Amino acid sequence: MNAILADHHVRLTESAAMRVKTLREMEGDPQLMLRLAVNGGGCSGFSYQFTLDSRRNDDDMVFEQHGVCLVVDGVSLEMLDGSVIDFVEDLMGSAFSVTNPNASSSCGC
Repeated sequence: MNAILADHHVRLTESAAMRVKTLREMEGDPQLMLRLAVNGGGCSGFSYQFTLDSRRNDDDMVFEQHGVCLVVDGVSLEMLDGSVIDFVEDLMGSAFSVTNPNASSSCGC
């Protein structure tokens, strides 16, 4: 497992961790990790991609919180520093969400 840089951090809420645990159970693979990548193109300048993954790449940083691992590649980590990853459920549905202090605005992209 790669070391986490002390000056970079991404936080996973308990709600997000519970959802990852549920997804791992549904997939039948307790080793699955939540991978988060940042792509350009959202209306705030960032578009987020969430996937489940069992592999770690050389440039990945791994954040273990609440019994699950969040994996972020080195390039995305620069744009996610200080972010909070949550899982929200409301009348519109349910989804992982990112509160990113580095984003210029916020939307549902």
